[in-house]
Amino acid sequence: MSEANIVEILVVEDDPHDLALIQRALQKACVTPRSRVARDGADALRFIFGDDGAGGHRSGGNPKVILLDLNLPKLDGLEVLQRLRESPRTKAIPVVVFTSSRDENDERECYRLGANNYIVKPVDFERFDAAVQELGKYWLLLSQPRQGAHLNHPCRSR
Repeated sequence: MSEANIVEILVVEDDPHDLALIQRALQKACVTPRSRVARDGADALRFIFGDDGAGGHRSGGNPKVILLDLNLPKLDGLEVLQRLRESPRTKAIPVVVFTSSRDENDERECYRLGANNYIVKPVDFERFDAAVQELGKYWLLLSQPRQGAHLNHPCRSR
């Protein structure tokens, strides 16, 4: 697998404004070169599992973390999370739900399905920016990678 094909963070977000803010914050946190965007739940599953969404294999491997919105077209974030956790190949990928939903039932369901974190998107620009930067830094630079995960991240000190 070539260095160019490695995706460390999959951002699943359909809102263009939020996506632009997320990408800007990831760039500031030095994680953009290894990110990929899925604009709906079906696109996210296609990226992870292959064209049919049911277990085909991609050449780029699994991302180190998935940043998942709940309110998505085609398949919502809960269904994406459920499918990720059902597959032995993807059940260990950290999934951070990053959503505007403050509904306690959504939060409870996400954790029941195996989300690693549930974060409500801050409305304030500076807090939104800081939250995404911290997420990127934590999951990509500070947390211990899974066995076999790529360790040569451009922001890691050598």
